[in-house]
Amino acid sequence: MQTESADLHESEEAAAGAIGASERAVPKEVRDARRGLIPLVIVAIFLGFVVGGLYFRNHPTLDATLRNFHIFYYNAQGATWSNTSWLGVPAEKTPQDMWVYQEIMYETRPDVLIEAGTADGGSAYYFATMFDLLGRGRVITVDIADSPKRPKHNRIAYILGSSTAPETLLRVKSMIAPGERVMVSLDSDHSKAHVANELKIYSELVTPGCYLVVEDTNVNGHPVYAEFGPGPMEALRDFLKVDSRYQIDHSREKFGVTFFPDGWLRRIR
Repeated sequence: MQTESADLHESEEAAAGAIGASERAVPKEVRDARRGLIPLVIVAIFLGFVVGGLYFRNHPTLDATLRNFHIFYYNAQGATWSNTSWLGVPAEKTPQDMWVYQEIMYETRPDVLIEAGTADGGSAYYFATMFDLLGRGRVITVDIADSPKRPKHNRIAYILGSSTAPETLLRVKSMIAPGERVMVSLDSDHSKAHVANELKIYSELVTPGCYLVVEDTNVNGHPVYAEFGPGPMEALRDFLKVDSRYQIDHSREKFGVTFFPDGWLRRIR
């Protein structure tokens, strides 16, 4: 054993000597050049991080691009969404969201669409004309204030009152026949407390397979109007924690920008 150990030690010393001799055989200029490469590599790595950071700052990700466009489009409301109409009636919606509404109406074929928040009636008019094309359906729209701009249409029923008032709810229910398919759009007072109350009330009326749309969930920094305070998004999140009958349908956000992020709710049971 001692002999084997001595032989192994001698072999290791021989190998080390060979390596040392090999290194000494490399010209000094080459060794110096190799050492000089080390700081260059460090500098190159540093510059890579800097240039990469500048690139992504000037070439934002898709999500950042969509967010920036969303904020721009919202803040330019006088020329964009606030200046949008349907057949001459102010609607105050994005064309993308209006398009998605008609896709949902075609796919789910509701008999009744309840709208909380009429304003000038542009949305109700849009829904009614879509129902004309489908050959079925009507709109029940509720608001606390009247407007002279509201259009007359045989598929629209206007109710004056608060969407959460007991007498309003009784009137709405009286206008829905047993077995009719019901869809709901919430676009009235956007405070968290009011939307939460609307969700509690109107979620009971939606037919399984149909949609409950919570509008303007983009306010309070989602991503616009950060100073708004708790609103539709916060009410929606609390609602979904306690009601498993509804699912967010993110496929309805396919155009990249919607004023109702997470707000397209489909009743699944």
